[in-house]
Amino acid sequence: MKSSPKVTVIGLGPGEPSFCSAKNLTLIEEHEFRYVRTTRHPSSCLLGPDVVSFDYIYESSDSFEEVYRTIVIELIAEAKKNRKILYAVPGSPFLAEKTVQLLTEQTEVEVEVFPSLSFVDLAWSSLGIDPMEVGVRIVDAHRFITEAAGDRGPLLVTQIDSSNILADIVAVVQSPPTQPVTILQRLGLEDEKVQEIKWDDLTEKVKPDHLTSCFIPHLESPIASELQKFVELVSELRIQCPWDAEQTHSSLTSHLLEETYEVLEAIENFNEETGEGSEDLEEELGDLLFQVVFHSRIAADDARFDLTDVTKGIHEKLRRRHPGIFTTEEDPLMNDNPDSAHKRWEELKKEEKKRSSVLDGIPDSLPALAYTQKIFEKSKTLDLLDEEIAIDRFLPETDAELGKIFLDLVFWAAKNGFEAERALRVANSKFVTFIKSIETLAEDRSVDLFSADNKTKKVLKEEIRKRDSKD
Repeated sequence: MKSSPKVTVIGLGPGEPSFCSAKNLTLIEEHEFRYVRTTRHPSSCLLGPDVVSFDYIYESSDSFEEVYRTIVIELIAEAKKNRKILYAVPGSPFLAEKTVQLLTEQTEVEVEVFPSLSFVDLAWSSLGIDPMEVGVRIVDAHRFITEAAGDRGPLLVTQIDSSNILADIVAVVQSPPTQPVTILQRLGLEDEKVQEIKWDDLTEKVKPDHLTSCFIPHLESPIASELQKFVELVSELRIQCPWDAEQTHSSLTSHLLEETYEVLEAIENFNEETGEGSEDLEEELGDLLFQVVFHSRIAADDARFDLTDVTKGIHEKLRRRHPGIFTTEEDPLMNDNPDSAHKRWEELKKEEKKRSSVLDGIPDSLPALAYTQKIFEKSKTLDLLDEEIAIDRFLPETDAELGKIFLDLVFWAAKNGFEAERALRVANSKFVTFIKSIETLAEDRSVDLFSADNKTKKVLKEEIRKRDSKD
């Protein structure tokens, strides 16, 4: 009789191989098929040269959640194939190990877990504290703003694996600790480092790695307490309210659009000089925020992403798109000129998203007029717009005058049997094709449109116009 497929999970301990338990060493010897979450751990050498690592999944995935789900899928498949496999993780299996949690929740294969010494045991020893007596909370650095929300400490912040993560933590603490914090690095290894550092010196003096933690004895004020309470409220509504519970991303699209337009209306009614209308704008922004948090909650329920991932993603994107501000490297294309900054943003966006055109990514679902506005803004970054457009001859000087021209055009179109929305969409399509043709021609001739002079751009435009006229 065939045995049922089984995954045996062991912890490798917090540092050097000597911390791995005798029991887990025996389990390693008993298993032919061995797997490890990452070889970026000193004790992974105990698993032998034939161990299969999941490091490659980190490189091909967009989020940690995707990494963990993929690893579990692979482990289940290997267990069904080989019947009996060993899966090793750094530290102790039930401490900050999402893959182990996911494994124990599934029912396709049997799972047996053997614990080990964890890095937090070494942390308590290095700090000289009893965590139960002191009341320490352990929080993940990648989820600091939500996990530490409303807390004053003491906190042990783990997995500070990059300078950006450390900078994020420093940024969200509005009232820095008055007493030094303790940085713990590579505990259990020969080069372990434990040092007390002032809060203001953290980003300058600490070079984080995947074995870096920070002990914060006390915070002067709670972190993002109001935001956290709001997130918890939305989560509760998702569970308790029948209507909220059945909503999906698709079912909420009309609500998202409605709240967006209400924010726009509040902005239109807002007086920049007197501040009149602030309360309405504040309320409408709150309604829009609810939509963002609600969509994030739905995604979290499906184990796709959560609000932390959303905020982390936009935070990293903004840092990438402003290299002259958030890095020490000078960006010659970024200066104090707003147009130049916008131009640089679009260039970086095009590179980052591997788009062939600056016009890629504009939603087709936009109303024609909004679409026209978008393609104007995008095209402007390439300086490909004609110096004069037809409307210049009317010389409208106010919003009312411009609005009247729009009104007259739409009325004229209707009177003469034209569909204004369709006509504008056709014109938009032709313009997009024109701009993309210029971009393609420029690429064929190794011309960088972002830095090319006006003469070069004029030549390209004229060539495309001549080609189009022949067609």
